[in-house]
Amino acid sequence: MAAPPPLLIGTSNEDKIRELRELLAGVPYTILTPADLALTLEVEETGSTFAENAVLKALAYARAAGTLALADDSGLEIDALGGEPGVYSARWAGADATYPERFELLLARLADVPAERRTARYQCVMAVAAPPPRGLLGQAVGTWEGRIAEAPRGTGGFGYDPIFLLPESGRTVGELARAQKQRQSHRARATQGVRVLLMQLAAADTAPAQVDA
Repeated sequence: MAAPPPLLIGTSNEDKIRELRELLAGVPYTILTPADLALTLEVEETGSTFAENAVLKALAYARAAGTLALADDSGLEIDALGGEPGVYSARWAGADATYPERFELLLARLADVPAERRTARYQCVMAVAAPPPRGLLGQAVGTWEGRIAEAPRGTGGFGYDPIFLLPESGRTVGELARAQKQRQSHRARATQGVRVLLMQLAAADTAPAQVDA
């Protein structure tokens, strides 16, 4: 039996890699990371939307590795800040700023904003691409609605999780067990769509060629 085809997770972010490995469990592919291929790639995120950046990264990784690649772009949108930090979530307040420093700045800007106006959402767009000439094969979107907490709480997750409050539970994502986050998150929701696409691609690749009589 042939080995499952490779699928490269197009990121060097170890937290994302860990989540995506779990979320993609069971797909008929061999999941690879850039480290597995000794691949060092920095993709400049020049897009103005999560979708544009996800596609840029997926295409770049597929081209560099010569294999199917999946990449995501995700971030936090805060309504009271006009959607900031948005696509700049990972480098908001400066590329070298720590997340506690970002929390402090965000919370200072929201200091006079009442709870009902602290609405926010996590957004995630995933893209799957093949090496040229096939290129982009599909995208999927996931959204997770919440609010910004008054102060960071919890040590779970990563990124903005300690200040992203889920009103229905009264807890931040930083206070959730990892399994709970993996069921609910924006990345989990986007993965549902990507999983359908990957299964379709795998089925098409293994289907016998049609022979005309």
